[in-house]
Amino acid sequence: MNNQQEDFNQEITRKRKSTTTVTTNNSSKRINNNNNNNNQNINLDHYDQEDNDLLALSLSVRPASRPRRAIPDGETSPSPLPLQLSQPCSMQTRLVSQSPPQLPLQISPSHSHSLYIPPFMPDPSVVPVYRQEIPSPAPAAAAPPSRPLRPRRNPTQAPGQGKGDTVPALYPWATTHRATVHNLNYLLSKQITTITGEMQCKKCEKQYEMGYDLRDKFYEVGRFIAENKSSMHDRAPSVWMNPVLPTCKFCDQENSAKPVIPDKKKQINWLFLLLGQLLGCCTLDQLKYFCKHTKNHRTGAKDRVLYLTYLGLCKQLDPNGPFGR
Repeated sequence: MNNQQEDFNQEITRKRKSTTTVTTNNSSKRINNNNNNNNQNINLDHYDQEDNDLLALSLSVRPASRPRRAIPDGETSPSPLPLQLSQPCSMQTRLVSQSPPQLPLQISPSHSHSLYIPPFMPDPSVVPVYRQEIPSPAPAAAAPPSRPLRPRRNPTQAPGQGKGDTVPALYPWATTHRATVHNLNYLLSKQITTITGEMQCKKCEKQYEMGYDLRDKFYEVGRFIAENKSSMHDRAPSVWMNPVLPTCKFCDQENSAKPVIPDKKKQINWLFLLLGQLLGCCTLDQLKYFCKHTKNHRTGAKDRVLYLTYLGLCKQLDPNGPFGR
């Protein structure tokens, strides 16, 4: 009897648990269904709201209707034009789209007018006028007294006032131009083979005439220049600056016979000094005189001017020789 009662109780307990589980599952399903229904309702409300906004926008863009004019019996009403909706545009876009009125461009020559009006302006009265400012000359201030300006010394200038380009030919080998000698072919054709000049001993002070062979001495000078020109650097070597003087034929004093150089530069025996390699005995002023009248640059130290004098005389004798600068 007791066993039947216990089985009955266990069966009731099992049924109660089963009923509770089913009830819980049904509740969960109802909650999920309610949530889904709520989401669908929200989405439908959102779509309805967007449709209402679009409808209101389309109604606002449509132009307001104006009252129609009464048409007389004899007239026919014009056919309605299709409605064109224009997109709203800003005020700046309208201003840019409107092109300014095109006025003819008139440019006046700059040499005849000093005013300039920018083109494409409708009213010149309200446009600034650009004037080419011409500075007015300032009043001349009283300058302090200064010494008179000296004329610029040109290395290739002509002879001074009262002096001509030609001079008497004092030697058979000299031309009538200042500081110029005949070329070698001319002298040999005239049988001029010896060049003479005056010498004076520094010891005994006696003067005598001395001569150099034209062909041999010129060949000696020309060969020296050809061999040493690249190492001279446009400067006369020491053997030209301080030449070794000949021995006096009266007192046999070595390095004592000096060439006699006249005070007047136009009387200098240039060819004799060249062949004896005695141009270094000339002063700087005398060498500048030669460069001046032979179109050579005559400024600088003595070694440079002496170098130009040697090359200038050699070029006069042999224009085709290696005596260019």
